[in-house]
Amino acid sequence: MSFEVKEKAEVRLVFLGAGGVGKTALIQRFLRDTFEPKHRRTVEELHRKEYEVGGIKVTISIMDTSGSYSFPAMRKLSIQNSDAFALVYAVDDPDSLEAVKRLREEILEVKEDKCTPIVVIGNKIDRHTERRVSSEDVLSTVEMDWNHIFLESSAKDNVNVMEVFRELFQHANLPIQLSPALCRRRETFPKESNRRPPMNKTNSCLIS
Repeated sequence: MSFEVKEKAEVRLVFLGAGGVGKTALIQRFLRDTFEPKHRRTVEELHRKEYEVGGIKVTISIMDTSGSYSFPAMRKLSIQNSDAFALVYAVDDPDSLEAVKRLREEILEVKEDKCTPIVVIGNKIDRHTERRVSSEDVLSTVEMDWNHIFLESSAKDNVNVMEVFRELFQHANLPIQLSPALCRRRETFPKESNRRPPMNKTNSCLIS
């Protein structure tokens, strides 16, 4: 079975979540392999990178959104124009998980598609003693009830950041061999994640 790839591929990703959960930190860790410990309030910022892989141009647009609910029109537009979504909460902030639940409902309402590619990310696992959200409870809800991908990460310690983008690329129909992360950091890119149980695929949606 042959797989024909277009000469130019474009994927639009959007990061959503409450303020201070680490959306910007995850994006900066992926794009520049840097971490800024001081929180900087984001209104909306678009990162656009173009890569050439095997003669094929790949454009990745990553929208870093505000954690404030003061910009509903901007958020709705970002949702409408995006291919895959990262919903980020902080493991030391239960309220940020509630924000993820509300944002998921908004995404499904705007996209009108229950099969919309969504990755839920519990960030800041480096804060071991401050954890207030159980990974087991979230895993059950996200993978069994919502049928989405769940990962925990640390932008600070660079844990699972590459895996987050791997999942986003795959579920946004970007062939994994074209992933800029794979080409840029082949030696460190994880082949398989061993940080979460396998997802139950029984009722999975097919993304075409």
